[in-house]
Amino acid sequence: MKSVVTFGEIMMRLSTPGFGRFVQAGSLNVNFGGGEANVAAAVAYLGIPARHVTRFPANEWGYAAAAAYRRYGVDTSGIVFGENERIGVYFLETGAMLRSSKVLYDRAGSAFATLDPSGFDWEALLADAQWFHFTGITPAISATAAQACLQAVQTANRLGITVSADVNSRKNLWQWGKTSAEVMPELVAGCDLIVCGKGDAEELFGITELKGEDKGFISICKQIQERFPRVKKILTTKRGSVSATHNTLMGRCWTGQELLQTTTYDMMPMIDRIGGGDAFLGGFIYGTLTYQDDQKALDFATAASALKHSVEGDFSLVSVPEVEAIMHGETTGKLSR
Repeated sequence: MKSVVTFGEIMMRLSTPGFGRFVQAGSLNVNFGGGEANVAAAVAYLGIPARHVTRFPANEWGYAAAAAYRRYGVDTSGIVFGENERIGVYFLETGAMLRSSKVLYDRAGSAFATLDPSGFDWEALLADAQWFHFTGITPAISATAAQACLQAVQTANRLGITVSADVNSRKNLWQWGKTSAEVMPELVAGCDLIVCGKGDAEELFGITELKGEDKGFISICKQIQERFPRVKKILTTKRGSVSATHNTLMGRCWTGQELLQTTTYDMMPMIDRIGGGDAFLGGFIYGTLTYQDDQKALDFATAASALKHSVEGDFSLVSVPEVEAIMHGETTGKLSR
């Protein structure tokens, strides 16, 4: 079976134990995560070959991060290691009830941010691929990361590989001289599928909701497809936030002809919401390749994402039988013997 290939930065995650606050922490738990790599881990854990491409420092943290992904079946042969550099870090304080979670980033000058685009042979890295995925975070990191991402998309297009992107509009990350609105349109033009909400569409493309028969999300999707004809499907999730540990989740997919929606899942108490969106996209990739049915793929993606919220860490460590059970309404969480 051909591989799903992802490209982006992996950071070390340092989180307070349980629901402790930063000021209480006498120790921090070490994990690793990154939007695209989380998708690779989700897909690999579900049984589809997946490879993640990134750049790490040639030190113990870089080796440890690579090992963390190999543990769950991700092919790390496409990772480039560089000397005298650092791994990006983020600190997580998990919220509870009325108290929000907090994330602090320390990623400036990371091995990924300083990558050389010529260090990635995309023809070879994508030779056995059927799908390539990136997020809007990757080109935000640095000019060279944006250049490498564009080269990957162009190569995937030339090889006839499906390309997806979670556009992830985070304007505070864009510090290297260009804005997301200047860079992302060229990348999205090479995508077959994107994850894009209303806020993303407005900030990146200047697209806002129209009034009339096709109002709301449908009007946004139609405008996106008029501007980017290659984009055939547009995904998003609708999250309701009751508290930091109680959310609801529903999936949506515009197929070009109709808007598909899923049941709404009630997630309470949530253990960890980091990586929930990556679990959604990873689930949709699996569902698309397995079911060949957009509604089933969307149902699988949303159930996988909801279930991931019960798992600590960035990775969606949920199995196909577990997700399919949720799809079929088994949401009581009763003891399984």
